[in-house]
Amino acid sequence: MSNAISTRTLFDNLHEKLSLQWLAGACGEERKIETDTLHATGSSMVGHLNVIHPNPIQVLGAEELEFLASLGKNSREDILKQLFSEQTSITIVTDNLIPPESFQRLADEHCTPLLGTPFASHDLVSRLQYYLTNLLAERITLHGVFMEVMGSGVLITGPSSSGKSELALELVTRGHRLVADDAPEFARIAPDIISGSCPHVLQDFLEVRGLGVLNIREMYGDSAIKQGKYLRLIINLAVLSDEELQKIDRLRGNQRLRKLLNIDIPEITLPVAPGRNLSVLVEAAVRNHLLTQKGINASQTFIDRQQRFMEKQE
Repeated sequence: MSNAISTRTLFDNLHEKLSLQWLAGACGEERKIETDTLHATGSSMVGHLNVIHPNPIQVLGAEELEFLASLGKNSREDILKQLFSEQTSITIVTDNLIPPESFQRLADEHCTPLLGTPFASHDLVSRLQYYLTNLLAERITLHGVFMEVMGSGVLITGPSSSGKSELALELVTRGHRLVADDAPEFARIAPDIISGSCPHVLQDFLEVRGLGVLNIREMYGDSAIKQGKYLRLIINLAVLSDEELQKIDRLRGNQRLRKLLNIDIPEITLPVAPGRNLSVLVEAAVRNHLLTQKGINASQTFIDRQQRFMEKQE
């Protein structure tokens, strides 16, 4: 899957965090940084001056500028021609260094954005790699309520009118935190990590049937809201028939792995029925999940204990 952002989008998102200044090449603000190109060439998104395997974002510090200045005229012109070609999405000069006039001229001629920053080159590279991983991550929007329950990111799913919002509200009153209601966004930011967050227009709000839209931050304080969380568990609320209830494994429950963005996420289906305390069940499910991650499997321990007991009876 190809994800791309323009250099203008990158600048708008990061200019305050990285103190970026646009020095030249403003006509290239729509130049794209694409992940499929990076995968095909084996290049990273950002790195120090590299003309053999050029990075879309080329970073020039004092050492790189000294190296370029030490070259002969023809060699330097060849490298600069490549540095400001279409292969380069952005060139950034670090440490508040002033680039030579030839840099600014070539940037304007070839519409290659030339930026400046006070950050040191190594610091800038590491920060850009982190920010770009999030900006270019593969994303998906799911229907449900995303919560932080006992420190774990939990997505509550289920059909309409299954009680997702009411359950989320009760969890908030029990000290847990809301991340996003209705349409949480998830991004794969590492090979085995999915990060969830809330769209800006939905932040702080929870819609509950009969009450309308509630401002959770205003009602319960800042501590009731979490800006983002890694997705660790999915709780699916389902209205099951008697026949379906009979099919649930009494020892292991109704659990499976659900694939999201090519990552397997544990999913537990909780039957919805009058009188069931779903908030307590969700807390128990999260506690049990955390124990399982530590290698403590209650079902298997129970089975092993019964097996040993039967062997002794024989």
